[in-house]
Amino acid sequence: MAIDRKQSVLDAASKSFSLFGYKATTMDQVAKMANVGKGTIYTFFKNKEELFDEIVSRMIRDMLQQAESAISSERTFFENAQAAIYRMLQFRTEHQLMLKLVQEQEMGTSAVKDVLVQVENEILTYIKNRIKAAIAKGEIQNCDPEVTAFLLVKMYIALVYDWEKQHKPLSEQQISELIELYFLRGLFTK
Repeated sequence: MAIDRKQSVLDAASKSFSLFGYKATTMDQVAKMANVGKGTIYTFFKNKEELFDEIVSRMIRDMLQQAESAISSERTFFENAQAAIYRMLQFRTEHQLMLKLVQEQEMGTSAVKDVLVQVENEILTYIKNRIKAAIAKGEIQNCDPEVTAFLLVKMYIALVYDWEKQHKPLSEQQISELIELYFLRGLFTK
């Protein structure tokens, strides 16, 4: 019974944060949406921040599961890295809570800024660990995994989001080709 109520609270809170954002969500609102008393929420979560952290942690786990599902043993490291990054960025653009958080970030809500930094750090850590594994297997040359992950993710973000602000969106294939050209092969002819 307690697990069902906790899940009801989490579902209601996720819906409220997704619809109204972090700032506008109240514990009264969550209690009403979950059809529980406000005190019930406090038996599971100390405050709104703790509840929000739980929702965000679950969202990050879902995003990383999406990335993991994009990995195939039949593809190269960079094909897998690109597929995983693309899947995580796609998750960010399709997940209702992520969309709301990105909107709310523009209003300067510090808790939301912190969460988006946390999401980006999780993406970078995931890719960094994949790079370390690829180095250990001899799939790629020795490099700084942290810097390489940062550059790879930032290049992907720039091509997916920043480019579209002033240009026609690039297809997934075009993005893949550009990353291969600039990141893997370089511009110099031999």
